Amino acid sequence: MVDRTPPLSVGELKRLVDVGEIDTVVLAFTDMQGRLQGKRFAARFFLDEVLERGSEGCNYLLAVDIDMNTVDGYAMSSWDHGYGDFALRGDRDTLRRVPWQPGTAMLTADLGWHDGSPVLASPRQVLRRQLDRLAERGWSAQAGTELEFMVFKDTYERAWDAGYRGLTPANQYNADYSILATARVEPLLRRIRKEMGGAGMTVESAKGECNLGQHEIVFRYDEALTTCDQHAIYKTGAKEIAAQEGMAVTFMAKYDEREGNSCHIHLSLRDPDGRPVFADDADPYGMSATMRHFLAGQLAALRELTLLYAPNINSYKRFRPGSFAPTAVAWGPDNRSCALRVIGRGAGHRMENRLPGGDVNPYLAIAGMIAAGLHGVEQALELPQPCTGNAYASDAERVPATLRDAADLWEASPIARAAFGDEVVEHYVRMARVEQEAYDAAVTDWERFRSFERM
Repeated sequence: MVDRTPPLSVGELKRLVDVGEIDTVVLAFTDMQGRLQGKRFAARFFLDEVLERGSEGCNYLLAVDIDMNTVDGYAMSSWDHGYGDFALRGDRDTLRRVPWQPGTAMLTADLGWHDGSPVLASPRQVLRRQLDRLAERGWSAQAGTELEFMVFKDTYERAWDAGYRGLTPANQYNADYSILATARVEPLLRRIRKEMGGAGMTVESAKGECNLGQHEIVFRYDEALTTCDQHAIYKTGAKEIAAQEGMAVTFMAKYDEREGNSCHIHLSLRDPDGRPVFADDADPYGMSATMRHFLAGQLAALRELTLLYAPNINSYKRFRPGSFAPTAVAWGPDNRSCALRVIGRGAGHRMENRLPGGDVNPYLAIAGMIAAGLHGVEQALELPQPCTGNAYASDAERVPATLRDAADLWEASPIARAAFGDEVVEHYVRMARVEQEAYDAAVTDWERFRSFERM
């Protein structure tokens, strides 16, 4: 386990600014696509002016596509509303160093309107609302995310100029669990591990994965909101560190026809005394009655909430039989062919959602898992028998195969509307429609190769 540097206090930040060790503070929030957006402040100005009152950002930042184009159809932000500002209010519990950027600290922000009300569709607020619902029952959520990524021996600029074709992966063969193969990339992985530890994260391990140049770095689970904050910072930081090393990493769900990048999400609940809510050693599968209802809720809501787990066109390319990405709405004890896997015992008893890919927005995905679980608890849903064989070949319902299907299910979902409200549902269905419309209008290399001469 890599040493973890505790988060900064405001007093410690002031001291570091006074001695000239910190000169820049980043105030950032996570947008719909899971990216960090915000501003870099001179540290002294941040302490004098921004720490207390916050800052502002154009509200179009939650109403753009991946290319930052403004698009119609969002209630919160449009030309008709003048593209005004929302407020960025720093959460002081998230203050941390940024070791990969000299003299820099970072503060994660919540988004609010100028009347003090929260921006309901902001991903961090979507998760906060579901955590509040848990808290009403005296429960808190512990979560861990396992992000896979691919490493290339090309700069981001060269990759762009090459149209992301012909890139050189950091490994030329399957490096899953290989110590020899991962040693080729260890200078980069070691730097990421150490500097994420310096940013306040507890790093557990790194390992090779199946695709060429594919790797995974795992962090210790934490409170759900903290895990999501760290996930967003890690994802951005890993890209920045790779760029500094003249390399590139991608977290896209499916880069090529081989194995995709997953982001398995582990979730458990604790009561006010810190005791596990999911565990019952008397049960054949170690599950309490609450966990059985919670897991049944996952199955009942999975298709309707898939949009939160697979938010992009490319996300759905992972879902192929035998790919280690699920196709069946099924659960199983330690069964990697299922969408939902139950693992661990006692305090470590938990569920794993294997649907999300590396492109997932963790705030939205974990909010979806909590909402689905609470639906199961509130309705006292009964858990069906587990899948103990090959879920790919089972007769279970199928995961939605396209973004279009997932958006339709989300828009019509009574579970989503009850848990998140109409404003959030309409906001994220619009995000899906924007991506679908852009994809439908694009002409791909696949079409040119098949049609240019031969059709």
